[in-house]
Amino acid sequence: MPEERSSGDPADRPTGSPAPDESASGELGRGLLGAGIAVTAWSTGTILAKYIDMGALAIGVYRFAIFGLGLSLWLRFRGVRIDLRVLRASMWGGIALGADIALFFSAVKETSIVNATVVGSLQPIVVGIVAVRFFGETIRRSDALWAIVALVGTITVVASSAGDEATSLRGDLLAVGALFAWSAYFVASRRAKGVLTPSEFTAGTSLWTAAICLPIGVAAGQDLSFPSLENLAWLAVMIVVAGIVGHSLMNWSLQRIPLWVGSTFTLFIPVASSILAWIILDEAVSVVQAVAMAGVIGALAVIVRGQTKTPAGEATGG
Repeated sequence: MPEERSSGDPADRPTGSPAPDESASGELGRGLLGAGIAVTAWSTGTILAKYIDMGALAIGVYRFAIFGLGLSLWLRFRGVRIDLRVLRASMWGGIALGADIALFFSAVKETSIVNATVVGSLQPIVVGIVAVRFFGETIRRSDALWAIVALVGTITVVASSAGDEATSLRGDLLAVGALFAWSAYFVASRRAKGVLTPSEFTAGTSLWTAAICLPIGVAAGQDLSFPSLENLAWLAVMIVVAGIVGHSLMNWSLQRIPLWVGSTFTLFIPVASSILAWIILDEAVSVVQAVAMAGVIGALAVIVRGQTKTPAGEATGG
């Protein structure tokens, strides 16, 4: 028998094929790009919601039901079935995402949107702890400091737009619940690696989310009648942008980048939402907000650059 070589031996690779480190580095770069595009797509959600004359939970039901069923049909066409195996493996992710929508919706009814958004911005701290403790990821001190800079900048952007909305401890606690649910969704996406493909996980969690939002929407007294043609059209835009581009691409990216990095990218969502609101809705942006936005973008850029200069195994904790 011929002598066995390790998979890293150059003799085992076809001529012209990239070395393992080069291949992993390319995957990391694509994952970082994908996560950046995903959070930018998610930032359109608050803008698009202004054009949809439906309650938040009703939007959740139809948005995720149509998206989940559509993605399932597309996968079936490609020979992949969304069966009980997929639904079981994606259950916790779907429960987490559905709980996030329901808890955040309840939170903004009882406390200010600013409070709820600021609490939600703490997600990278929760996910970072989980990533280090349970996934063996390493967060360098410099990266942690830049992540804090981005966090402070995001909170400044949100807080600078504060109005006279009423707040309450109950609402703030509901926002904390949404924070942990949103964090759990990211963790579930990463745990699905090797068990489900990103598309299977996205389809399964979407169906679970719709199923969870439905009874909660009924209990909340929301109108769950079928959307009008105009609302359906805007829902389709939201499904394409926030669903296909946002959720699908982030779940794909979380299989290629450190979990804490994907979570830190979410700090860009309020920044991008404010920029889009300024461009599309002509909402004012103060000097303080503009400076804070620049700080968030700069801090995230430094983190991304640091990841691309880090060996792939060290960056992912693998």
